[in-house]
This record gives sequence, C-alpha cells and structure tokens, in this order.
Amino acid sequence: MTTAIGAADAIWQEYGHKNEREVNKDLGKNEFLELLVAQLNNQNPLEPQDNGEFISQLAQFSSLEGIENLNSSMGDILSSVHSSQALQAASLVGRSVIFAGDQAIVDTEAEADFQGSVLVPQSSSNVYVSIYDEAGTLVNRVNLGAQKAGNHNFTWDGTNSDGELMPPGKYKFKAEGTFEGETQGLYTMLPAKVESVTLSPQGGDMLLNIAGLGTLPLSQVQIIGQ
Repeated sequence: MTTAIGAADAIWQEYGHKNEREVNKDLGKNEFLELLVAQLNNQNPLEPQDNGEFISQLAQFSSLEGIENLNSSMGDILSSVHSSQALQAASLVGRSVIFAGDQAIVDTEAEADFQGSVLVPQSSSNVYVSIYDEAGTLVNRVNLGAQKAGNHNFTWDGTNSDGELMPPGKYKFKAEGTFEGETQGLYTMLPAKVESVTLSPQGGDMLLNIAGLGTLPLSQVQIIGQ
C-alpha cells in the first residue's frame, strides 16, 4: 500500500531534482499536467485527495494555459502593429503635413505664398495673425476681419510691413481674435515637411522628424498631403 509519505517521495524523485536533467526553470503547462497526473497515481487510496483540490488544480492549469495563449496573441499583435507602423512611416517621409502649431519653416523666395489656417471657435468681430521672426521681432500682420466659427485660411507673401521680402527661415504665427470686446489667442494650423520618422519599439506614438522644427507626434497631425 502506498502511503502519503511514499507518494510524496515518489513525486519528489520524479520532479524534485531538476538539476539532474535539462528542464525549463519555469513551470509550464506540460510540467503542470504531469505533476497533476503524478499526484493522482501516487495518492493514498485510503485517503484520496478531495475533489475540490483537483478542481482547483485544473482551474489553475486552465488559467496557466489561457495566460500563455494570451501572451502569444499579444506578441503577434504587437509585431503586426510595429510592421504596420514601419510601412506607414515609409509612406510619410518627404510628404507635407498640416499640424496644430505656431512655428513653420517658410521659403519666402518660393513662387507660391505661404498658407496656413486659423481655427475660430465662435463668431469674432476681428481675426488677425501676427508674424514674428526667430528674434521675436514683429514682421507683419495678416488681417482676416470678422469671421464666423470655423477653420479660415490665411496667406503671407513673405514680406514685412514695409513690403520688403524677408529671408527664408523659421517664423512664428500668433493668431488672435476679438470676442465680445476681449482678445483671445487662437490655434493656427501650419504646414511642415517630414524628413524622417522615429518608430517606438513599444508600439507607442510614432514621432515625425519635421524639417527645421524637431519632432512631432503623429497624433498631432491633422492632414497628410503630397
């Protein structure tokens, strides 16, 4: 007759000396099932284990297998997301984007005027955009007049208030509007060119490296152009 002590010894002889064979240090589902079978084979027939214990162990086995499957599925999903990001990144390099910001690189010598837009939350009696150079000096002001709520375009020909052409470079655009006699700042939407893209190894937000402006999270991009 197998005693409880004998059963424990048998289990220990079979599974206790892991250093005598090459095994995984973590208890996997196969090892867990083998251990459960060994318990059944070596239990004391006069004092069998309670059914509740077996049910509990089987539940643990199911949970372990479910966690392993979940980890595998999550790994596949992350790999797929990273691959998708890489393809998306390749398609963005060299293209123009529109983002919410107050600085832009302006080629004042280009044939076309610089274009941006102002987001007006409600009707305003007067909307205008002040343009500053890198030194913080006011260069010019574009007046849009009274505007209803919406996104309104503005253009700048690259000249200062005296009509002189400014050099190409970085400029700041500060939009303001008058609402019931009070002046409030407004958001501007400005164009930029994507030079390269930085991918997050953890699958986080993609960072766009904007020409002359640094990095910009993809989530802040409003429009992707040509």
